[in-house]
Amino acid sequence: MLAAGDRFSKIMIYIKEFLSFNSFWDVLRAVIDVAIISFLFYKIIVAIRDSRAFQLIRGILLLLVASLLAILLRLNTLSYVIKAFVSVLPVLIVIMFQPELRRWLENMGKSNFKSIFTGQGNSDNEKIDALVNEVANAVSAMSRERVGALIVFERSTNLGEIIRTGTVVDANVSAQLLRLIFVPNTPLHDGAVIIRDDKIHAAACYLPLSANNTLDKDLGTRHRAGIGATESSDCVVAIVSEETGFISFAEGGVLQRNITREKLVQLLKEALYRKAARSSGGKNLKR
Repeated sequence: MLAAGDRFSKIMIYIKEFLSFNSFWDVLRAVIDVAIISFLFYKIIVAIRDSRAFQLIRGILLLLVASLLAILLRLNTLSYVIKAFVSVLPVLIVIMFQPELRRWLENMGKSNFKSIFTGQGNSDNEKIDALVNEVANAVSAMSRERVGALIVFERSTNLGEIIRTGTVVDANVSAQLLRLIFVPNTPLHDGAVIIRDDKIHAAACYLPLSANNTLDKDLGTRHRAGIGATESSDCVVAIVSEETGFISFAEGGVLQRNITREKLVQLLKEALYRKAARSSGGKNLKR
């Protein structure tokens, strides 16, 4: 028993000595330090990968490689010029990347603590808001011009069979592109646009007509097709009447007619927020 007690005492002494020299805390601080720097570099790369700043970073890296080669080859004049440029590089980086840095800091300020690390939450809301705003702008313009339109938002139910009847576009959603697609007598104007996630996935798609015999007799083919799509799937549809310019919204086989732009925005956001909440495992999104 004494031997066991002595061994335990020695182990405790070793532990105390380990902690007394701050070895554990030094290692922990180093790990935290590296993790924070790695995370910051990752967020910066993600923020600029689709922007002009990424090309600028490649240019800076090439400049640093040229500087190293100049030093190794003893090209004194070139080395001096590059060193002079590198000395003011931090200031140039702040100036050149000012829009990206500002946008990144603004996004961090608007995000909650969890969304900073997950990249979800507010970013989902922002994508939905931007998507709905572009669609609402297009619908409002087409309503004033009395240009017929049929815009389908895919949610949980895959609309692959409907997409196969049209032409794949796979383009970013913009009011200008939507208006261009529905210009009368153009190749893609006849049919529906399918929006999958945040892309115009396909155009000139044919939707199944509603089998509901109780619908108003004055509803045309475009409205019956929009209602029919929502009867066979959980998609939602925005419709513009070519005859009256009225804006309508269909969901679950129910049509809301002659609504305002603000009402359309509200209905689309509610429908798309619900989809985003389900796909993200029930996370709370703003209403």
